[in-house]
Amino acid sequence: MKTITTIPELRAERAKLNGSVGFVPTMGYLHEGHLSLARRACEECASVVASIFVNPTQFAPSEDLASYPRDLARDSRLLEEVGVNLLWTPTPDEMYAEGYQTWVTVDEVTKVLEGASRPTHFRGVTTVVTKLFNAVQPQKAYFGQKDAQQAVVIRRMVQDLNFPIEVIVCPIVREPDGLALSSRNTYLNPDQRQAATVLSRSLNAARDAFLAGEHDAHKLRALITEIVNAEPMVTLEYISCAHPDTLQELHGAVERALLSMAARVGKTRLIDNIVVG
Repeated sequence: MKTITTIPELRAERAKLNGSVGFVPTMGYLHEGHLSLARRACEECASVVASIFVNPTQFAPSEDLASYPRDLARDSRLLEEVGVNLLWTPTPDEMYAEGYQTWVTVDEVTKVLEGASRPTHFRGVTTVVTKLFNAVQPQKAYFGQKDAQQAVVIRRMVQDLNFPIEVIVCPIVREPDGLALSSRNTYLNPDQRQAATVLSRSLNAARDAFLAGEHDAHKLRALITEIVNAEPMVTLEYISCAHPDTLQELHGAVERALLSMAARVGKTRLIDNIVVG
């Protein structure tokens, strides 16, 4: 695996890659969720490019940009072991030169859920992903279902801007006790780590209720809320039962839905979701 930093270096190395190219964009501090994306890319594509870039434009001033965990040496070793061919690690100055003023925005699907509480977040995501796509020019790009709204937003952007890229969304990877893997899990102390499992437990309970015949959106949201609120160390920010493609909130009986939530465990903000139907 070769590691490069600048865009000219990337383009020179990209020109040497033969066949289909898969792309795995990450912010680093990799866990099994990221590696599952890289493995699938390696299975499906002739060559695989991964990027590690902690994107400052998707963090609000009050969020954890400075403390976001980083370990480039470990990440590089893990990606090489999986079989990634090329690792791109641009600097903020490489991605956002002095005087930068161009942004990519997606409208309706960014206004709800995460977008409602983090109004500048998705503008940063869509802009950086556009720049990454433009530089790497992959045929396939791999994202995780854990960031369900991000996946919807990226798919919308790719469709609207006619990118010749197939967006592949891979399943959430979880710990044995159900906690969705996240780089932010490292912020949790042991008690918080145990309490955080209430997110997946509540979603699983809603899924079981759905399979047993409970399809009312309000009752599914209420069930999740009741279970999460019973855990005193966890504060629920939102719970949603939305259309999986439009992210519009659903009411009454539903045939298919994205159940998603954000919650704080101490100072750590976690998200999780499950699709029913």
